[in-house]
Amino acid sequence: MMRIRCALVFVLVVQALMSARAAQTPVVWSVDRQETTPVKAGERFEVVVGATIDFGWHLYALTQTGTGPLPTSITLESSPIFAPAGAPITEKPLEGFDPNFDIVTQYYDDQALFRVPVRVVDGAPDGEHTLTVAVRFQTCNETFCLPARTERLPLTVVVGRVVPRAAASAASATAAAAAVAPAPASPIVPSGDTTSGSGAPRERVPVPDLAASDAATTLGAYAWLAAAMGALSLLTPCVFPMVPITVSYFTGRGARSRREATTQALLYGGGIVLTFAALGMTLALVFGASGLNRLAANPWLNIVITIMFLAFAASLFGGPQLSAPSSMLTAVTARANRAGAAGALLMGLAFTLTSFTCTAPFLGTLLVVASQGDWVWPLVGMTTFALVFALPFVGLALVPRWLQSLPRAGTWMLSLKAVMGLLEIAAAMKFLSNADLVWGWGVFTRDVVIAIWVVVAAVMAVYLAGGLALGHAPRLPRVRGVRWVPTAAAAVLAAWLATGMSGRRLGELEAFLPPVDAADLGAGRELSWIVNDYDAALTQAASAGGRVLVDFTGYTCTNCRWMEANMFTRPDVAREMARYTRVRLYTDGLGEPYERHQALEQEMLGTVALPFYAVLEADGTPVVAFGGLTRDEARFLTFLRRGQTDSAPTATSFRP
Repeated sequence: MMRIRCALVFVLVVQALMSARAAQTPVVWSVDRQETTPVKAGERFEVVVGATIDFGWHLYALTQTGTGPLPTSITLESSPIFAPAGAPITEKPLEGFDPNFDIVTQYYDDQALFRVPVRVVDGAPDGEHTLTVAVRFQTCNETFCLPARTERLPLTVVVGRVVPRAAASAASATAAAAAVAPAPASPIVPSGDTTSGSGAPRERVPVPDLAASDAATTLGAYAWLAAAMGALSLLTPCVFPMVPITVSYFTGRGARSRREATTQALLYGGGIVLTFAALGMTLALVFGASGLNRLAANPWLNIVITIMFLAFAASLFGGPQLSAPSSMLTAVTARANRAGAAGALLMGLAFTLTSFTCTAPFLGTLLVVASQGDWVWPLVGMTTFALVFALPFVGLALVPRWLQSLPRAGTWMLSLKAVMGLLEIAAAMKFLSNADLVWGWGVFTRDVVIAIWVVVAAVMAVYLAGGLALGHAPRLPRVRGVRWVPTAAAAVLAAWLATGMSGRRLGELEAFLPPVDAADLGAGRELSWIVNDYDAALTQAASAGGRVLVDFTGYTCTNCRWMEANMFTRPDVAREMARYTRVRLYTDGLGEPYERHQALEQEMLGTVALPFYAVLEADGTPVVAFGGLTRDEARFLTFLRRGQTDSAPTATSFRP
């Protein structure tokens, strides 16, 4: 049977990571006019839309057909001033076989230019008007495709005679603004009084973030989670194959002094730490401060991780073995035996490669949580995980004979692998539900994921009780002695999880479940929310004479789910939140509304981090904000209460 190589899985994940980063800037768009002279009502003119394409990526042509990639489309946003005057014109695209779709596709490399005919409608008023060109496109490289996205490109066009801005009267400016009301699909931009009495631009005052001082505490909690994940990884079956290798290596080295033995042990641990820390550093450098939000929401990456976890589970059940290539491990071990001080470092690398199958679920959990923090989080998380993971082996490497007393592999390891396989199936559901949420399948909902977890826990209980065999793991004898503890724990877990299907919140586990359906909110003690309708929230707040609480959230945001389940449901918090008109805006979906929500958060708060909460006046003027997860109820209550009493620090309002 063909062995599934861990190296192949690693390559797929790296490609998905790089592609998730490239999803932000694989194609840079521009729009301009070749002539700068004004146009008159009823006249035609052309705008030139340009695309600069990153090396290795394809932009598909306007004429692409069939069931392959999405063709590029260029349209004009609805406007009372401008109308299409014909189809966009472009140069002949390239043609070639595309391995992503197994068909011949039409595409552009490096750059592309499109000429878009436009007509000024009859009776259009003179003045400067904004023409918005919408480009819908998809990009692929040789092995990976990104979801389609839409870019909106604004261009100022002068109609009629030139009207200098400085000479325009307030009345004519008001008339022009009224004549060119923004289309509903336009991005949300700041409006309102943004000038001082002298007419000079007024500097916008940042919205106070009451959670800014929580950053260290939150990062500290994340470090504790990483440490716990590292400790749990030591209990996995993949660790034990390295025990005899470590014994033979350090026994054979025959350190001549305690100093030499200590140096070798520390280098061994250093190899483990450096491998995991390198992954965290790579993520920090590639994604930057907020890029991990996009990473966690990338549906293709979530599908890759789901497949990887299911492959791990099959491997643990006795299916195709998922491990580093034996040639790689042999080469590393051989080089380590010949090398001096670097040999211990290489042995640490070999240990990391061998244990990857069992550590992946813990690392995946850390990366999901890290997506809610800044660039420091993945580096801190991976380093802390690796330090805890390596520490016992550093200690044992100091006294190799102690390693010989550890239990050897046997039937118990097959049973432990079977249990780990079930846990990896459960972990895979988190990432599969992420893709479901972003793509809008509506299949792997909260209840469905809980039901799968219930089945996994029940199967685990039956297996531990000796009721069935799992893969290569033999059927266990009738339960007795200490095995009653994990058997009972698995049964209780299944029963407890089942209560979540009736609407009961599951505490800390809610962070890894899809959000509760909006239709189910308000039925019990939880408050109802307006979902993805910012304009309706402002209108409702204006009619009620109150303020708006905006929850910038994400479908794949674990910290968002925790806050919803464990902070919003507290009686005092719910009482304060009930005083607001509440709106929940998702920013990580695919499509125009989610792009607008993310643009609103970026413009209003200067970040796209999730979760983020803001209190606004009914006209869209920000009052106060609170960023990130907090377990401090008093601090969150302070934010909610100040949102009712504080004055807005800025005159800039945000309206659709």
